[in-house]
Amino acid sequence: MISIRLIATDGSEQTLRAIPGQSLMKAAVDANITGIEADCGGTLTCATCHVMIEAPWAEQLPPPSRDETDMLDFAASPVQPSSRLSCQVVLKPELDGMVVHLPASQH
Repeated sequence: MISIRLIATDGSEQTLRAIPGQSLMKAAVDANITGIEADCGGTLTCATCHVMIEAPWAEQLPPPSRDETDMLDFAASPVQPSSRLSCQVVLKPELDGMVVHLPASQH
């Protein structure tokens, strides 16, 4: 198991314990994490799992695909350089302790 810190815009934090190999979105939805809606269920057809990933973890992820960057254009909250769709972030042991910021809104 790995731990991920999720920080809301009001500064409140949630800790997510997840199994490596699953997506950040799937782990968050399974744990009923507030702030990641995932309306499309991870099919990369919406932007309701938008998150911002802190350095140095962001640099450990593969770059976003063109489809992901195109879909981020539809995010309800402003996109940052560290923005990702959590359905595209595959969790691995090296990401233990990752800090993820949630946007103000997914809709």
